[in-house]
Amino acid sequence: MSDRISGKRRFFSIRAIAPSVVTLLAFCAGLSAIRFGLAGKWELCCAATVAAGVLDGLDGTVARLLKASSKFGAELDSLSDISVFGICPAIILYIWALEDFSRFGWAAVLVYAIACILRLARFNARLDDEDEPQRQLGYNTGIPAPMGAGLMISPIAIDFTFMPGVIQAQPAYLSVYILVISMLMVSAIPTISLKAVRVSRQWFVLLMLAIGILITSLVVFTWETLLAIAFVFLLTMPVTWIHYRRKKAAMAQE
Repeated sequence: MSDRISGKRRFFSIRAIAPSVVTLLAFCAGLSAIRFGLAGKWELCCAATVAAGVLDGLDGTVARLLKASSKFGAELDSLSDISVFGICPAIILYIWALEDFSRFGWAAVLVYAIACILRLARFNARLDDEDEPQRQLGYNTGIPAPMGAGLMISPIAIDFTFMPGVIQAQPAYLSVYILVISMLMVSAIPTISLKAVRVSRQWFVLLMLAIGILITSLVVFTWETLLAIAFVFLLTMPVTWIHYRRKKAAMAQE
């Protein structure tokens, strides 16, 4: 029976669309990064990409806090992720350093975009698979798309922060770097998942202090801090792999 026949109308609150608004803001930030890149404003380009990553991390949290999760929101988030973390970084890197590297530079960014799409498709396909070993043990599979995008723009941040013009003048090495990031994104390597991290209440104050220090560092030493986060993430990968193997072996013995 239709709503007109039944005399009922469906309404929704503004709270229900709040997560989707955050997702759209992330999408706009990602596209704005391309605009800044086309204008040669690389610091603003990197800032917009980082903002897109932060907003992408917030939309799910907002949905859970407001109890406003929906199928529409999940689909919108996936489409936004493909654009923001797959297409946007690829175009930005191509404009920044690979345009003169002809077909090879374009091939590298195409591979990255394809890897990002494949990763997101795999993530969505396994969304309800609670029996997946890595998810059971609290790990991600491969480099998450937001971190992949962050690693993609890291060479730009390094270039204008520490070595002006050096990395930009090395398109061959940059292309190899992009291919490595692409392979790590679609790999089965376990990576750290902040969602699975649990902190004892007795460490709450120290944790808040650490977060305060991190926020201060982001405000005062923005690019250095972001690069440090990316570097630390890469360093955690072998450690995470060892911990995962130990946990998996212990689970198999139970």
